[in-house]
Amino acid sequence: MTNAKRGRPVQYDREQALERVSDLFWSAGFAATSLDDLSAATQMTRPSLAGAFGDKEALYIAALERYRDAGVDALRETLSGKLPLRTELAEVLRKSADVYMASTDAARGCLLIGTASVEAVHRPAVRRVLQESLAAFNAVLEGRIRKAVAEGELDPEADAAGLTSVASAIMHSLAVRARAGEPRDALDKLSGAAIDLICG
Repeated sequence: MTNAKRGRPVQYDREQALERVSDLFWSAGFAATSLDDLSAATQMTRPSLAGAFGDKEALYIAALERYRDAGVDALRETLSGKLPLRTELAEVLRKSADVYMASTDAARGCLLIGTASVEAVHRPAVRRVLQESLAAFNAVLEGRIRKAVAEGELDPEADAAGLTSVASAIMHSLAVRARAGEPRDALDKLSGAAIDLICG
């Protein structure tokens, strides 16, 4: 006769847990989100959270990286090169505004821009993730813009890196403006002006 197990391994859904903590960090920011809040949201005890993710900063970074990876995948899919650059950029900015404005309460903007930019000042690990994330988004944007230059959609003398910086800056501006409460039509006008500037 075998002895009964004294306990079961802790079972948790990593993706679900990260989705729930992302929601908290996105709404309240890193500093204002307590370990008790995170425990309640994930239905995991504080020791279980620590065992699964590490400390609060490590959990936050995991949430940022998950958000970043999903965003880069979505950007790459939209900027596939199957449609004109103008059309694809318009779709990128529309989808970005959709995300930034989506909330049952006030618009939350972008998890990275809205929260990591604050913590990056005093937290080197967060600053590293923010830098890597911005670089990853820029790489996808620049790749598509260079393709547009090579295929004659843009002027052959166009500064691909400069246009990438413009596109990236507009995405960041949309996130901040959404969080500040600007209406959707104002965001759409900004997007349209940016597309005209980039695509001519």
